[in-house]
Amino acid sequence: MTPTGTEAIKHILGGIPFTAELYWLIRQRGKPINTRFSLRGLQAHMPEIAPVVASLNKAAPAGKKVLVFATLHYWIEHASLLSLSLAAQGHKVTMGYLPYADWQKEINMFDLRRQNAYARKVLEQAGPVLDIVSFLTARAPYMPLPADLVEAVKEVSLYDTQYTLQNEEVDFESDIYKLRLNRNREIAQAALAWLRQSKPDVVIVPNGTIQELGVFYRVARHLKIPTVTYEFSDQRQRIWVARNSEVMRQDTNALWQAKRESPLSEAQMERMRSLMMARQRGSMWENFARMWQGVPTEGGQQARQHLGLDKRPVALLATNVLGDSLTLGRQVFSKSMAEWISRTVQYFIGRPDIQLVIRVHPGEVLTHGQSMVDVVHEVLPRLPENIRLIKPKDEINTYDLIDVADVGLVYTTTVGMEMAMTGVPVVVAGQTHYRGRGFTHDPDSWVSYYKLLGLLLEHPEEHRLNREQVTEAWHYAYRFFFEYPQPFPWHLVRLWDDYKARPLEKVLQGECSEQYARTFRYLVGEPIDWSLERGNGQCD
Repeated sequence: MTPTGTEAIKHILGGIPFTAELYWLIRQRGKPINTRFSLRGLQAHMPEIAPVVASLNKAAPAGKKVLVFATLHYWIEHASLLSLSLAAQGHKVTMGYLPYADWQKEINMFDLRRQNAYARKVLEQAGPVLDIVSFLTARAPYMPLPADLVEAVKEVSLYDTQYTLQNEEVDFESDIYKLRLNRNREIAQAALAWLRQSKPDVVIVPNGTIQELGVFYRVARHLKIPTVTYEFSDQRQRIWVARNSEVMRQDTNALWQAKRESPLSEAQMERMRSLMMARQRGSMWENFARMWQGVPTEGGQQARQHLGLDKRPVALLATNVLGDSLTLGRQVFSKSMAEWISRTVQYFIGRPDIQLVIRVHPGEVLTHGQSMVDVVHEVLPRLPENIRLIKPKDEINTYDLIDVADVGLVYTTTVGMEMAMTGVPVVVAGQTHYRGRGFTHDPDSWVSYYKLLGLLLEHPEEHRLNREQVTEAWHYAYRFFFEYPQPFPWHLVRLWDDYKARPLEKVLQGECSEQYARTFRYLVGEPIDWSLERGNGQCD
């Protein structure tokens, strides 16, 4: 798109050295420009944090050479606090960043350079204890990328477009795909040159799947540099950590291998039952920061009456939200989640002996992209009498639907695991963390998928999970909810409120310092010891 008016002037000025930086310094007096790119929390706390870090660093043994990379203001703030924490523990830390405020909108070089000057000014307050690198100005001269990184950039750009539009169908000529491809290619080249020269012992990247974060992860792994990715779920004071893999893949193999032969104690089972009850009732629980249902449970019989279900077997299909990082690239035998849903609906058109209930994810009320409601209606503008469609805003509790289900059909949603916990046989169509754990059916082709459907629906009652399988599902769910997340003091959401409750000195030297120290060691590449038990309490 050709820039016009003010944008055209900024486009020209953006190419003149120091123009943007001088404008920011003189006209804005070092303040953030009028955009979403604000580091006010970090800026306010840096004068307090930096001296503490410097003092602790002097007394700490020498650690690793660490690069932490982030983009977008909220990740930059969190990654900076993480960087400072690692520096306080003796590591030689470089905080690398890109000063973008938005991943899906163009920005002229003049404004981008102003944002860069502002970010550098904030971060340089930690100059004595952190090395600061802007990957906007650290761009290397153009060089062809290795073939595997060319493909990696394309794949991440595809994920970015799906994530942004919340649609699995991507137009490779669209503006958003081209924008993501260009930005991702630029960071790939800059990261490749910098990492080759600097050779850090470990690279730490939030998320590691989408946007420049995903590309940086791929480049580090291309160079065989140990790389750690991290993310947050809805649990406060908990963090997901993955070593040399994308954390959003939720690889629980090592955890399950370490704990599978260790049965849950009665106290652990009671804790799991308490969590499940809260999820079913739509209530808050312990350190979980959200409710899972918008309406309380009324029971399966009420759901049957509300939906007009009769005595024929019921198959419950629970969808994911399109574009969620937990669904990107999770195909096993279908081209996409939408195709799986479409072909499944077509199958049930020919099975009037079975009632299909499609539960569209309630989270779709917060999205703007393609709805699974539209996917269903593309196949069936008018639903036959044996198919029910539960829309995102419909006031029906998912757990009441589980109560009436004879068979479950899922892509990657956790609902599949929860159905198995009630004894419902579940068919998993996508690559999810609980696939292959012994309590689900996991087809790897359309042929095996349809064969499984025919077998399970012939006599559903004969395929209910046995006691051992149900126990296994509960066991795995406990490990996933309570042991896969690691203790961590500061959540991405409400970061500075968390920091106020748990300042740096308290985190590193207080009563919870040992369990936090373990997580910090994992973040700098130490293999996670899944055999260790984790406490139930919070550290406030």
